[in-house]
Amino acid sequence: MTKKSDVLIIGGGPVGLSCAYYLLKSGRQVTLLDAKEIGKGSGSGNAGHIVPSHIIPLAAPGVVASALKWMLDPAHSPFGMKISLDPNYLMWLLRFTLSCSQNNVDRSLAPLNQLGQLSAKNFAQLIAEEKFNCAYQEMGLLHLFKTEKAFLEGQHEGEFMQKHGIPVSVYDKIKIHEVEPAAVDDVIGGVHFTGDAHLNPAVFLKLLSDRVRAMGAELLENTSVTGFETANGKITKVKTTAGAFEAEQIVLAAGALSPSVAKDLKLNIPIQPARGYSMTMSATKTMLSHALILGERRIAVSPMAGLLRFTGRLEVGNYSMEPNPIWIQRIETSAREYLRLDEKLDVKETWAGLRPTTPDGVPIIGKSPKHSNLVLATGHAMLGLSLAPGTGQVVSQLLNGQEPAFSLSPMRLERF
Repeated sequence: MTKKSDVLIIGGGPVGLSCAYYLLKSGRQVTLLDAKEIGKGSGSGNAGHIVPSHIIPLAAPGVVASALKWMLDPAHSPFGMKISLDPNYLMWLLRFTLSCSQNNVDRSLAPLNQLGQLSAKNFAQLIAEEKFNCAYQEMGLLHLFKTEKAFLEGQHEGEFMQKHGIPVSVYDKIKIHEVEPAAVDDVIGGVHFTGDAHLNPAVFLKLLSDRVRAMGAELLENTSVTGFETANGKITKVKTTAGAFEAEQIVLAAGALSPSVAKDLKLNIPIQPARGYSMTMSATKTMLSHALILGERRIAVSPMAGLLRFTGRLEVGNYSMEPNPIWIQRIETSAREYLRLDEKLDVKETWAGLRPTTPDGVPIIGKSPKHSNLVLATGHAMLGLSLAPGTGQVVSQLLNGQEPAFSLSPMRLERF
């Protein structure tokens, strides 16, 4: 039997749940399905950083050279890539390489800034209105540095951000140790993006999924899309393991799995998975005051109300969600270079998740060029959680025929 639906959302991560929340608030009826557990996929184990400061796309000048240099130091490299002759993967790598340009940065700054600022505002409002207790802290994001070269690069990046309205403070050696006492003695300085925030993503997503259900959404877990039927430029049927759906509107928010979910639709969705890792432990004796980025090592650190999480690594092209214990250990070793940590950490969880990464480092948000009732909301790379509430709002506006909060044309699929 075919079920009727107003809006069908495919994907129950931060973006899918945020789309559901804002659509429900606008008065729409929502069915949301996920191939696994809702709110427990790649969004749940990440750093939990809310970073409107991240306005430079992943594809930027110097990234390819840095990646090659990192790969010569495999024991510490924050970057890895799968070796494969798959044509889609090779095409993605070529596109990514070509996108590592100043032109791409210039094109991407405004949409990433606008979406980041909207999301940060929406996080604060949503958490206050819904009274979510999810270790939300508006303490900014503090980058720590141990070498003069990296500290200088961090300051230049901070100056660039300030020109685009991002609040930044630079701390010398004395100040950085006042601000973050957990830093070891040879940390020489820091750059503080004071408008950023952080939270416990798993708790936030659980509270959001509970709230969406209470608002009347139908949530279907362990429900995979098996295909689509289309006619006259419209999706007429979504076939799933729980039966078929006829929906007025469909939102594809399936993260790194979006290309495989949508394969019947003949859309070119150039997304590759980028695997990342995290380890979560009980609070340490010298607990951190701030969410951090450990500059030279590219490790994210997040205090979360009695827990501490380290997050790192970007492995392009790898679909496995099994945490590699070697990299978990290396992340801990790197964190010890910067922070006063207990001799033995009480590790509660190790995790690996997939970030859906586009060749130009900008999400895909907008109407399908081939289907009048499909909206895409995917490709957010490491910023899926951070950009989710803004994405949810603009998707709701699109589906309701309203003008989105800012122009989505730089994010449309047709740019590829």
